[in-house]
Amino acid sequence: MLDGNFAMRKFVNLIASEPNVSKVPLMIDSSKFSVVEDGLQCTQGKCIVNSISLKEGEADFIAKAIKIRRYGAAVVVMAFDEDGQAADKENKVRICQRSYKILVDQVGFNPQDIIFDPNILTIATGMDEHNNYAVDFIEATKIIKETCPGSKISGGVSNLSFSFRGLETIRQSMHSAFLYAAVKNGMDMGIVNAAQLTIYDDIPKDLLELVEDVIFNRNADATEKLLARAEIEKSKGKGETTAKEAAAWRNGSVEDRLVHALVKGVVEFVEADTEEARQNSEKYPRPLNVIEGPLMKGMNIVGDLFGAGKMFLPQVIKSARVMKKAVAILIPYMEKEKEEARQAVGNTDGADDRGNGVVLLATVKGDVHDIGKNIVGVVLGCNNFKVIDMGVMCSCESILQKAKEERVDIIGLSGLITPSLDEMVHVAKEMERLGFKVPLLIGGATTSRMHTAVKIAPQYSNAALHVLDASRSVVVCSNLLDPGAVEDFVEDSKALYEEMREEHYASLQERKYKTIEQARTMGPKIDWKANAPKKPTFLGNKVYTDYDIAALVPYIDWSPFFSVWQLRGTYPNRGYPKIFNDETVGPEAKKLFDEAQVMLKEIIDKKLFKATGVVGFYPANAVGDDIEVYTDETRSERAELFATLRQQVE
Repeated sequence: MLDGNFAMRKFVNLIASEPNVSKVPLMIDSSKFSVVEDGLQCTQGKCIVNSISLKEGEADFIAKAIKIRRYGAAVVVMAFDEDGQAADKENKVRICQRSYKILVDQVGFNPQDIIFDPNILTIATGMDEHNNYAVDFIEATKIIKETCPGSKISGGVSNLSFSFRGLETIRQSMHSAFLYAAVKNGMDMGIVNAAQLTIYDDIPKDLLELVEDVIFNRNADATEKLLARAEIEKSKGKGETTAKEAAAWRNGSVEDRLVHALVKGVVEFVEADTEEARQNSEKYPRPLNVIEGPLMKGMNIVGDLFGAGKMFLPQVIKSARVMKKAVAILIPYMEKEKEEARQAVGNTDGADDRGNGVVLLATVKGDVHDIGKNIVGVVLGCNNFKVIDMGVMCSCESILQKAKEERVDIIGLSGLITPSLDEMVHVAKEMERLGFKVPLLIGGATTSRMHTAVKIAPQYSNAALHVLDASRSVVVCSNLLDPGAVEDFVEDSKALYEEMREEHYASLQERKYKTIEQARTMGPKIDWKANAPKKPTFLGNKVYTDYDIAALVPYIDWSPFFSVWQLRGTYPNRGYPKIFNDETVGPEAKKLFDEAQVMLKEIIDKKLFKATGVVGFYPANAVGDDIEVYTDETRSERAELFATLRQQVE
């Protein structure tokens, strides 16, 4: 949301005048190299650039490295190349060795000015392919230091423990144990909150064993054991739960049991409970109703808990797998229902493998991060969505071409670095230009609901929504593909995003303006010959006198009425008439509405108001910034001039 170039120049120039700050070396950090250059041009003394990589190819890598060396800066080199992010030991070593040879042999870099970041990635996610990430980093560090003499090793330590966000005891212990091993193998520096770093010898021995089992991938159930310890840490101070209390959930209704199983990740009873719910044909006439009811309620709660930091990533994956088991029970019945529907209309080819819907996922061009996207794919797959994962560094053209070929129902874009945000805006513009109608979902570490509302959603007339994390993806996709829910869901989201845009623009204290000449060049260019406006049935004014107010009542939009009275429902009960169902404001809104109907009836019956209106159609032309209105079609006599200026705010 910032103008990165302007902010970098302003900030670096400000601190340059502060003696105690200016003598401290700076790390100039931006995903946009033009912003890095602005920082280098304003920085005195030696600094460090974060970062460059081979993801855009050798030519781009060398060009940036030459400029950095010319400014006398050191550089952080990420372990990315044209194929993406290095996750295993072999690729970490290969990419860093290749980068080292280019920097030292071709660019002439001092080896001591090279800092490699071989990617510390999240472990204990519940996905087996992530379990060796810490071992791969530690072992790669040793080889890189041996084969790239003089270079340094760094990394973002907090990435390691992201699965346990919100539980600082576990996270701090993981960081300390990891650094203890990594530093021994040659790690020189890392990004971590030093004030929240537990001394290695102070970690309780039982916790240290659990943590190191996870870090060194010592056994298959290491994540489960640490997760159990995390639950103990989380419940401290809440009192102990007896076995009898723990089993009491089995006495609840089938709906409550299904929700509990999803939230707690309990798989033992979910198949039987799902079947019990399905057999209740009075409450759930169709198998899909079981998914839309208790199962989605459970996933909603999972999303809320994860968003609040009360659930951890491995637990979300476990919940998704419980959901997969439940859905698997229902799929044969849903397939049978589909087959009967096909036969009823004479379609017997049986070709339908779209599941609950087809979702295309892609990390946008210029970005090689895909771990979060992969987790989203797992969660959606467990919920019977067909997922098409295009991988990383996907161009706009390839994404939209694939979407057309596969007739996808939803497009999901992922990105972690700042330039990805610009690429997402570009994709939204292209989707609008090409007439796409499918929803566009936005996710990734640098994305936000505010950025989506302000920068992306205005570019696409259909639904463009931000999805906070994997746990929310099922709920969002299900609502978007539910014919009974999609209209209200999208309308509510668009209304919320409009409010956010208004708040954002109202909060801008330092606005930047284009010159009037620049603004004029950005005006729309319309080919009136190809887009001739339809001539109205009459020209001039038409007056409506004493119009029947009763005929106008069906056209009243009551939503602004409730907004004026500061009564606002929440999804799915945001607008009229669904606001009456809202638990918080519904009763008061209904009372207010009924009182308004009484007043409206009195106005009509007693003719208290007189409705008069006028409509006018006139020939008009744009003349420069202004609009000239003419008396007749000869356009020889000007009736009025509407003087306007082009919007100059950037």
